[in-house]
Amino acid sequence: MSKDERLSNNEVLRKIRIAMNYRDDDMLNILKYANFKLSKGELSALFRKTDHRSYKPCGDQLLRNFLQGMVKKYRPEVK
Repeated sequence: MSKDERLSNNEVLRKIRIAMNYRDDDMLNILKYANFKLSKGELSALFRKTDHRSYKPCGDQLLRNFLQGMVKKYRPEVK
């Protein structure tokens, strides 16, 4: 990858999914930590190839909420 190339939000989400060995249910649970609702069908559309008719681009809000959900899950508030 050259310096000018950037990963899409879909690619970032896919890389996190592989690195953390997440299944669909794991990812949906993490989104629940951020109070973000997404169906299994919508989630699977994010991981399709870009030329597939059911492909859905991952928006900034979805990726941001997923990362916030990971923070809430793995770094709970200390009381």
